[in-house]
Amino acid sequence: MDSSARTAKTLALRPGDAGYDDELAGFQTGFTQRPDVVFAAAGTDDVVAAVSYAAEAGLPIGVQATGHGLPDASRGGVLISTRRLDEVAVDPVARTVRVGAGVRWGQVVAAAAEHGLAPLNGSAPSVGAVSYTLGGGLGVLAREFGYAADQVRSVVLVTADGAVRHVTADSDPELFWGLLGGGANLGVVTGLTFGLVPVARLYGGALAFDGREVEPAAILRAYVEWTGNLPDEVTSSLSALVYPDLPMLPESLRGRYLVTVRVAYTGSAAEGERLVAPLRALGPAASDSLREMPYTDSHTIHSDPDFPHAYYGESRMLDGLDTAGLEQILARTGPAAERMHVVQLNHLGGALTRPADNAVPHRDARWLLRILSPLDGTDRETLREFYARTLTGVRQHVVGRSLNFTFASGDRTEGLYDATTRERLAGLKASYDPANLFRRNYSVS
Repeated sequence: MDSSARTAKTLALRPGDAGYDDELAGFQTGFTQRPDVVFAAAGTDDVVAAVSYAAEAGLPIGVQATGHGLPDASRGGVLISTRRLDEVAVDPVARTVRVGAGVRWGQVVAAAAEHGLAPLNGSAPSVGAVSYTLGGGLGVLAREFGYAADQVRSVVLVTADGAVRHVTADSDPELFWGLLGGGANLGVVTGLTFGLVPVARLYGGALAFDGREVEPAAILRAYVEWTGNLPDEVTSSLSALVYPDLPMLPESLRGRYLVTVRVAYTGSAAEGERLVAPLRALGPAASDSLREMPYTDSHTIHSDPDFPHAYYGESRMLDGLDTAGLEQILARTGPAAERMHVVQLNHLGGALTRPADNAVPHRDARWLLRILSPLDGTDRETLREFYARTLTGVRQHVVGRSLNFTFASGDRTEGLYDATTRERLAGLKASYDPANLFRRNYSVS
């Protein structure tokens, strides 16, 4: 091991070392990572040492915080684990928060709530705040406040030359632009400072229907119509899945086909009740959790799984909808499907369409369609072929794919950026990472 590796030798783990496997463990269990060296970084200096070691050895670099969005399985190279960089510091006067690369959204929500503030977090509290934001960040309040990346004020970055850069829109506008939406292409981000919004409570929750009692196509059509006249303060999505009959699930969910509308609204509870009345009129609800809640309970709107598991998924950003095509997708992924699939349709628009000085693409999209499937012995190619067939019903409206919701397909980068954005990112990549060290991701080079 050369000098740069010796700088952080107490944090460098190789296959067979005690702690090596534990350091690699993350939320996604479907894809194995076996780097030559994993650096368990406790600070920016450790990241510098790891990047310098990889550069001298000519090894590719991957970065992992929580392991939710692994682009693929990998062997060899260097992995930098950032989960110990977990500082959260709120400035209530400036309405900002500084977070380390290992911080999870739940930590930020809790810290901000002490001051009556909220971040533009995603639906799952266990997801890493930094990695999510670098991919754009479609949050619980997205239609009202935009992408999480739109709120970033400054970035601490270690580039391929081992330099530590404090990047803002004023200090280096082009690099700042590319970091926000460009993922992990330009270096290792060890910390972000971003703005908070003055939200302490909301009206929201989930309204679920049994898809065997209320026609799923009717729910879909009613939901799409309902979104047509909503204020920007309402962010919502529709999901559909057949729950497996497994003992770890509540008995009320086992084997049920539920079509669920999720809602987050920052207006009054009384107005929220008025807004959701057309949805309640669809028929008897299997469950109804719509209520006024403190923002710290916002994760209950989606109730995403909180346990590590294996999964694969795809996404499509859409500029419009063909409800007939969506009805076909529901039919193919519902009770008649050979395996479990989770379908989610996010209503976009509102603040998400506003221009911002960052690389988050596809702001003209009005919908995000996702399919996610457990990897329960099913190979990726089978699922990829299934997605290709199933998603043909919306192809005339596709404007691209979402970086945040493209799971474990790092070999496929088409559609993640429009041509202009991709060319601009590739230029930054050539300047800041000419050897393409940071290629264990959705690379633009």
